Amino acid sequence: MRQDQLKPPVGAKHPRKRIGRGTGSGQGTTAGKGTKGQKARAGGGVRPGFEGGQLPIIKRLPHIRGFTNIFKTQYVIVNVGQLARFDENEEVTPELLLETGLIDTVTKPIKVLGDGVLSKKLMVRADRFSSAAKAKIEAAGGTVQELARA
Repeated sequence: MRQDQLKPPVGAKHPRKRIGRGTGSGQGTTAGKGTKGQKARAGGGVRPGFEGGQLPIIKRLPHIRGFTNIFKTQYVIVNVGQLARFDENEEVTPELLLETGLIDTVTKPIKVLGDGVLSKKLMVRADRFSSAAKAKIEAAGGTVQELARA
């Protein structure tokens, strides 16, 4: 079989319906537009969103201002006070946070915030640290290490 021999199966192609080409065209004088009225006229019809004079939905809804930044980084938040559950000198990694249930996923970057009190010496590994969190961890004798994946 060659390319010039290919053709669609029987019944797959239908001839175009030629409407509005005279009274003998199969549709008569109205050209498939019914009888009279706004939608039968040339250029007729209502604008998109028109609801027949009823207050349109676009005006019934409150104004939505601003925009959503699709490139915003969504961090998983952990507070310094939540790290107090770990043992002294323990290395706190994203995997350990996931095991203990402090975070739901390790695919998103983790940010440690400074809410709460920490009195244990910990080595905390996360993607980002707030300045308050970094100060509290280091004041307790611990260290912070930022991961290079975010």
